[in-house]
Amino acid sequence: MKCRSLSAAAALAMAGALVLTACTGSDGEPNDNGKAAGAGTGTGTGSEASASPSARASASASATASAPTSVERPRIELPSDVTDKFENWQAGDEAKNAVLADTARRIDATNDAILRGDTGARSLSFYYRGKALNDALRWVQAYVDANMSFTGTTRYYAPEVALSGESEASVVYCADESKGFNKDRKTNKVDRTPSDQSPYVLYSARLQKSGQGVWRTTGLTSKRGDKACTP
Repeated sequence: MKCRSLSAAAALAMAGALVLTACTGSDGEPNDNGKAAGAGTGTGTGSEASASPSARASASASATASAPTSVERPRIELPSDVTDKFENWQAGDEAKNAVLADTARRIDATNDAILRGDTGARSLSFYYRGKALNDALRWVQAYVDANMSFTGTTRYYAPEVALSGESEASVVYCADESKGFNKDRKTNKVDRTPSDQSPYVLYSARLQKSGQGVWRTTGLTSKRGDKACTP
């Protein structure tokens, strides 16, 4: 999403470089004209009771199908004015596609939490672990404190997956936030002010597979304006 600084009251110093699917400035603080994209993805109250993200996003059917079906996953439904678009979100390998499927769900979960203003959303603790979970909770809280939400479409593309054994993986992917905008949570006013920051972000995630077969994010970093994602 396009980025400008959040209000001073909502700014927080993020430990490490974790940005989730949101915009950040060079100082690591959340920015006002960029939604926390994970992606398309954010969560809020009662995210468990909504529709599957795969029914809404354009993640490949093969990636979604490769994820374990025996696990009771949180159900997530983003509002009609928010879309997480997963472009060519497949790796041609069943194991790697399972990693991508849960990466997409983690993005959706993060964005759903931000949209609902719910740091207690079950989907966050379901798809995050360790420091990544703590940073995700702080990021969602920053938006709550700023009374900010977002609207629009975030495109996720060019994913690359690397497996390390059967239970560890890394995913690098790009995000195009040019068609997403922050929105005042109380007034619903959308901020379409042009940003001087690049809308293209390179993300790097580390994941671990749980005993139930869920790929959970344990580390997440980003680099705005990286040449790998810029057209």
